[in-house]
Amino acid sequence: MQLKLPFQTLLFILFSCANQYAQYSSEDWEERDTWMNVEEIFEMAQVKEGMHVADVGCHEGYLTLHLSKKVADQGKVYAVDVEQYRLDDLKEHLEERKVNNVEVILGDYNNPKLPSGTLDVIFVIDTYHEIDEYMKVLGHIKKALKPEGRLLMLEKLKTQKKGKSREEQARGHTLASKFVKEELKDAGFTIIKQIDDFGDWQENNEKQMWILVAEVK
Repeated sequence: MQLKLPFQTLLFILFSCANQYAQYSSEDWEERDTWMNVEEIFEMAQVKEGMHVADVGCHEGYLTLHLSKKVADQGKVYAVDVEQYRLDDLKEHLEERKVNNVEVILGDYNNPKLPSGTLDVIFVIDTYHEIDEYMKVLGHIKKALKPEGRLLMLEKLKTQKKGKSREEQARGHTLASKFVKEELKDAGFTIIKQIDDFGDWQENNEKQMWILVAEVK
């Protein structure tokens, strides 16, 4: 038996799918700059010129390109994603902009494949909720950081998922900071900064951004 959905339902599904990935497309980067304060994020992580940093879950490279400018020619950015097509798009952006301080890495779902003991800061932006083997990944991230290196995580907490279990939140592509704080501590990190309200993801007041900054003990 063939299931026929009403036209309005099909339209809603298509719109929802497009909206989910819009913030990662280069066509929407300029708009994203209006609601994501990248400079403040960099200040919290203490990113400086000449540093070696990583963008884990880089997609097409929104944050990667901002980082590339921030660390400048003497610095380096490791851009990691598990989807090759995203990295192919990123490579095109790097070539078009003649960016030479970014290394593109195809990671595994349980290993970002970062170099050991060389990174000053690692960013995981709106990605951690997608990771099933998160303790393994945190272990790899910790090994990749220098002593006193920093990890900055940013996630969005959807209003309708507040108070739900970690599993249910992750299935809904969202996550509360309380779960992540405990996981970071268990992995050997110290939380040095927490912002519970960093504004609204895509200016949607049902998607509140939060930030945790942690250091290697």
